[in-house]
Amino acid sequence: MPIAVANNHDSKGRPFHLAKSTKERLENAGLDLSQGYPYYPDKPKDLDAALRKQEWTFKEPGARADREKKALFGAAKEVIHLSPHLGTEIVGLQLSDLTDQQKDELGLLIAERTVVFFRDQTLTPQDQLELGKWYGVPEVHPTAARVHKDLPGVTIITDEIAKTNGLDPDYKSPFGTQKWHTDLTHEPQPPGVTHLHLDHIPGVGGDTLWASGYAAYDKLSPAFQKLIEPLEGLYRSAHSYTDPVTGKQAPIINAHPLVRVNPATGWKALFVNSRYTVGIKGFEYSEAQAILKKLFQVYEQNTDIQIRFKWTSRTSALWDNRISIHSAVYDYLDEETNEPRHGTRVSSLAEKPISVASAPNATSRREALGLSTGKVHELQRDEHY
Repeated sequence: MPIAVANNHDSKGRPFHLAKSTKERLENAGLDLSQGYPYYPDKPKDLDAALRKQEWTFKEPGARADREKKALFGAAKEVIHLSPHLGTEIVGLQLSDLTDQQKDELGLLIAERTVVFFRDQTLTPQDQLELGKWYGVPEVHPTAARVHKDLPGVTIITDEIAKTNGLDPDYKSPFGTQKWHTDLTHEPQPPGVTHLHLDHIPGVGGDTLWASGYAAYDKLSPAFQKLIEPLEGLYRSAHSYTDPVTGKQAPIINAHPLVRVNPATGWKALFVNSRYTVGIKGFEYSEAQAILKKLFQVYEQNTDIQIRFKWTSRTSALWDNRISIHSAVYDYLDEETNEPRHGTRVSSLAEKPISVASAPNATSRREALGLSTGKVHELQRDEHY
């Protein structure tokens, strides 16, 4: 594995470690690192300034795709499904070379399979941003570290950010993103496709897990499904900002359906995550927690609706945030490892979440595929085998 180098500083003048392979990728892309890497934007002065006020009409690329995906699958050397419910690896294609038709078909595949992987990619941050524009509006985060001031929409994922900001994650207290979560659910129009490209990984460890919101919804009884379909959850931002009225720090909060419909497939998905879903609109906090606790349990504790992916350097993962949660595993933080994981991320903001009430033809994934939806057990099951 490449050896970490220390001859770099961030835009605030602090030492910032980069692996040799990371630095080469960025410089080969024509990025000038002499003014500091990564670039930190100025934090918004208050909560109002941090709110995204722009709205847009979103057209789902996957909805116009060939359902058989002949252009995408026909050009691939191999298509590998990693589990029955989610996860597919495409072998032999470069993301930077996809045709418009293949991009649409990839959008549909992501919507059907939750997360799609491409290894051995030669991909610049600029390429990644252009692909992100195909799938929506690249999110420009008000505070997150960016690859370059001239590339808004390309943020970075690396352990070094926490370290340079005074945090000291370790075995007992790893990074918060090890908790199951969905990105940016506080946005008025949250992300559809997120694309993470890792150009450097630890020698051992650093896997990522994903779980399927389609399958989590299908785990619930029809009665419980009907109970939660009309409800709206309350979703908070990861960062807090100064409230212009009270002067106190406060997160951004938005309400979205607990069950949303994917516009590419028409399938219903559970849309909650235990890190950022903090309540239910119109419910007392304790009442909401009783419902949410069950939903978190179904989503996080059913290993048959999850995959665990082992990265290799220069791998891209593209997943649908509308139908998934994920967890980054920080099992490599011991001092002797000391190899900074590094990647670039583009999250494409999509539609305002579609409720079941506004999509009368929506169905569950299992119903759409003609699969059994299972039995309802009204009494406690005998689990002695």
